[in-house]
Amino acid sequence: MNASTVLETKRLCLRAFRETDWQPLCDFFRDEDCVRYTIKTPLDDWQTWRMLACYIGHWTFRGYGPYAAVAKSSSKLVGAVGLWFPGEWPEPELKWALRRCFWGQGYATEAAAAVREMTERTLRWSRLISLILPENHRSISVAKRLGGKLEKTIPFRGAIANIFAYNLTPPSIQNSFKQN
Repeated sequence: MNASTVLETKRLCLRAFRETDWQPLCDFFRDEDCVRYTIKTPLDDWQTWRMLACYIGHWTFRGYGPYAAVAKSSSKLVGAVGLWFPGEWPEPELKWALRRCFWGQGYATEAAAAVREMTERTLRWSRLISLILPENHRSISVAKRLGGKLEKTIPFRGAIANIFAYNLTPPSIQNSFKQN
């Protein structure tokens, strides 16, 4: 089963990445504060082009992936929010990465909640994780707002990462608990 290709929230449209998203992604991946807890060092424009291709390719390989989160009010790219499960990941991840100018406005929680809900409803998965470095307090707060529970800490890519787990209840299971 494939994920929904477009999701809407009150303030955001989550859609497939496009070539026109490259320049806003360059701004994100050049920003040391934006990449500090993920890839660690900024990317040049060519590396960002490859990352954009990776986001698009993830959808081809898996049938789901990161969405381009776009503000409805301005049509500006807010960031990448969605599902991520490349080869070495322990489990499918709910991820978010926003351009700095959109931090602190609730966009990460809003977009990730929509992806989480779609994952339950459409993909019918029972679990997701978020891999978050212990010092990334902003992302830890988002994970907790989304219902993530700190499950364990693991060595990951030369660092220590927290696994926040989301136990999902697919609709078919929810319906079986209803009282008549």
